[in-house]
Amino acid sequence: MVISMTEKRKKSRKKYDILRFALKCICIPGAALLIIFLLNKSYRKIDEGKYLDVAKFSTLTAYEPEVRIGNLGSSHGAYDFNYNALTERGFECFNFANTSQSYNYDYAVLKEYGRYMTKGSVMFIPVSYFSFNNEVTNDSEREAMSLRYYHCLSPENIPDYDLYIDIVAHRFPILSAGEDILELLPELKLSLIVHAAEDEIDVAAFTARAQERYSRHFDNKDEYFLPERIEELYEIIDYCKEREITPVLITTPFSKYYRDLVSEEFLTEFEDVVNKIAADTGVSYYDYSYDERFRGNLSYFMDADHLNDEGAAYFMEILAEEVPELKSLLS
Repeated sequence: MVISMTEKRKKSRKKYDILRFALKCICIPGAALLIIFLLNKSYRKIDEGKYLDVAKFSTLTAYEPEVRIGNLGSSHGAYDFNYNALTERGFECFNFANTSQSYNYDYAVLKEYGRYMTKGSVMFIPVSYFSFNNEVTNDSEREAMSLRYYHCLSPENIPDYDLYIDIVAHRFPILSAGEDILELLPELKLSLIVHAAEDEIDVAAFTARAQERYSRHFDNKDEYFLPERIEELYEIIDYCKEREITPVLITTPFSKYYRDLVSEEFLTEFEDVVNKIAADTGVSYYDYSYDERFRGNLSYFMDADHLNDEGAAYFMEILAEEVPELKSLLS
């Protein structure tokens, strides 16, 4: 059977069309992936800027220090421990705390980085009025808090790890950038510069801020003492003991404008819970929440329940003199 030139051309054309279609199927997605990859590479630098609070953990993996004094905690841990004086004396210290970090994340951080604490070291574990609940107040805050741990923890240590979130929000954040993608185009970026007031906070403003902090910690909470949070604190203490780290429970100083808003009923239950944990585990508990050296001295506070740098440095001086576990380590 003789095939005409026309039929040969048709068959050749058909093969060409199929090949062209196949190339399109490969090249178009490939080009799209390449663009995403290149944009993602640039955007990751911007995205990492959102998580500078956990970037400190990279110093542990880079230098592998032998930490002798550390602390966990949420914002009360993050702001209220100033180790400058101790590091100048040659003691390796590290602050493992982050804002809104609950005990389940404290434990996760400890499992990831606790190996850098030496035997005989001291670990302060802040016990705040919201520690047995959650400081975050809505799903948006909860999601933002969770995302940062994808930047500093291994998947096996991230509570409620989600592979999709890991890929979309961590490894390829360009896929969830939204409006933030405009950060790649500086000429289109809208900026709003807010200049903080330089004047000292007056008592009225300080009192109002105290009410805001109290409302955040106490309003719309069905349960102040969640069993899982209490159990997580026990697990943290057990982890420390198993590795010959000395755990110390501590409540950091609060201004009177914050603490005086807290009901006696809550304080009684709070003290009962913490004292029971201390008794069960044999761990010391120190309560500085109503310490007269701080509660009325606004110069030591950045707001109603967080110390400023000066206050945190003074607080560390006090701990070095008054906490036997720390005092013996420093002697």
